[in-house]
Amino acid sequence: MKVRDEVFKYYFYFMQERMNIFWKRYNGETSRFTEDDILSTYKFTNVYRVLDRVSQYLVKEVIYVNNEPLTEQDILFRIIIFKIFNNIQTWQYLQEKLGVIKVSTFNVSRFSELLSERIKSTPVFNAAYIMNGSHIKYNLLNSKHEKWLSMVEQEMITEKRFEKIIKAASLGEVYDILSECSFIGSFLAYQYAIDLNYSPVINFNENSFVKAGVGAIRGIKKCFVKINKSNYEDCIKYTHDNLQHYQERYGYTDFKSLFSREPTLIDLQNCFCETDKYLRVKLPGLQVDNTRIKQKFSLPKPAINYFFPPKWQINEEVDT
Repeated sequence: MKVRDEVFKYYFYFMQERMNIFWKRYNGETSRFTEDDILSTYKFTNVYRVLDRVSQYLVKEVIYVNNEPLTEQDILFRIIIFKIFNNIQTWQYLQEKLGVIKVSTFNVSRFSELLSERIKSTPVFNAAYIMNGSHIKYNLLNSKHEKWLSMVEQEMITEKRFEKIIKAASLGEVYDILSECSFIGSFLAYQYAIDLNYSPVINFNENSFVKAGVGAIRGIKKCFVKINKSNYEDCIKYTHDNLQHYQERYGYTDFKSLFSREPTLIDLQNCFCETDKYLRVKLPGLQVDNTRIKQKFSLPKPAINYFFPPKWQINEEVDT
């Protein structure tokens, strides 16, 4: 494979500058976070996926909760239910109406009834992911949320896919199990596998498996001249294996990692997606599919008290 130096350098620039923005916010600075007009105008996710607000809520409020005994299946079930909607307010609404969400109290009709009422005034799905709701098995059901919930009941609980995930031997196998489910394509299967892997139920190396999403593929196509017989996942792995080399080559050696946790394949995959967005403005003549960034940056929301999966062993370094 061969990189396009005049473009690939922006991948490492983005990583460093976006991480600098994170650290300025983390340290309580209130002045302009960056002199880069693109990064200050448009919305870009963090370098580390786990730093985003929804992921932080998932880790703290969905997975690692101490006020209720939860089985391993309960934890996996809670993650999937949360991630289907990927919406903090939807989760809080369901918890308020139903109490602790777990397998033993799951009722598709009751969940659907509540969500059908809520959707009259408030969206229940996060627009960040395009959620398919069409499959011959569930087309007789009325709403998208009922179809998804029915899929969870039938294909994850009744068909024991949660049990299969618990017994899985690799992150790739978790991905394969999820990919068997209706509605869950390759992108969501990988994202959900990473979310499940935040939990204490499974524990696989994030560098053991990666799947490139559509946005990442656009970024890879811009950064690599040709990939020969390699695939897009190989490009992400190549970037991971040569991270320091290219940081030095392009002069971006001031990258400050997340409490000494280096970016993993999921983070680098996301950065290709964000670099694609950045390049739409920086190099508008370099077009691969989309040409416009949709979301503008807004003033920061309340500060997050960061918490990470305890197995990462970095929570003691976090300022509280």
